[in-house]
Amino acid sequence: MKKLFAAMLGMALAAPVFAQMSPVGLWRSLDDKTGEAKAEVRITDAANGLVGRIEKVLRKGADPAAVCSACTDDRKDKPMTGLEIIRGGKQEADKDVWSGGRIIDPENGKDYRASFTPVDGGAKLEVRGYLGPFWRTQVWQRVN
Repeated sequence: MKKLFAAMLGMALAAPVFAQMSPVGLWRSLDDKTGEAKAEVRITDAANGLVGRIEKVLRKGADPAAVCSACTDDRKDKPMTGLEIIRGGKQEADKDVWSGGRIIDPENGKDYRASFTPVDGGAKLEVRGYLGPFWRTQVWQRVN
């Protein structure tokens, strides 16, 4: 009985660690060049894969009423706050990588193939955007 209780307690304590090795959560995106916080993005898991929306724009001097004027699809002229920037992405079998998704850069409207990889025990998220054979990786920090 004691062994069963110890095993159950161990699994209960380990569960939050496993839950953190997922892109689901609130993330702070950082500017590649300055390292300054740009936005907080909430990623959720939906039937068609990941969905990521800007919850808060953090860039200094940002207009709270700004819209995605550079977007060319259904997000055109939608407010930045609440804007869906991640669509799709499912976990690869036996890996901590979510691929097959898309991410849009609302500053220039470019749409990229994307993959998402939790690192550092889930404290950070490598967000990689692909355009043809080229890619760029940003590292986002978990907020919660």
